[in-house]
Amino acid sequence: MRSAGTRPTPTLGTLIYCLRDHRVLLMRRRKEPNLGLWVAPGGKVEPGESPYECALRELVEETGLRAHGLRLRGLVTETSPRPDWQWLLFIYVTATFEGSLRPDEREGELRWWSLDAARHVPMPEADKVFFPRVIDLTRPLYQARFVYDGALRLVEVVEHPGG
Repeated sequence: MRSAGTRPTPTLGTLIYCLRDHRVLLMRRRKEPNLGLWVAPGGKVEPGESPYECALRELVEETGLRAHGLRLRGLVTETSPRPDWQWLLFIYVTATFEGSLRPDEREGELRWWSLDAARHVPMPEADKVFFPRVIDLTRPLYQARFVYDGALRLVEVVEHPGG
């Protein structure tokens, strides 16, 4: 057993993919991490907030959309030698939402992509791996650990059996 404090505590985060008419809503990041890459809306879990509540809040803040149900589709850990790059991500999908798209210009540009086209847009390396698995609602919950080096290059993917 490791003693307390030998590993940094991971930051809890959420991603939420909105699906509509065989399309997915993605955001091109205007800031780090992942500047210029297409990602799902999401963010950090705040104190006293559940990951589910975080995903709902972040979706409204970043897109103006309100989800009426979320489906947990992935649990992903991202680790590196850097103490500032330790994440536990809860990845959700929804097809039931309402509202008018109102992007948070500080976060990034929003765009609906066909599911086929979305697989080919510039995404973070980990997202390229888990995106097709989490949006396929016929597959089990996706679970994996993504290992990065000190320069945040993806060096290993350890996938775990689904439930």
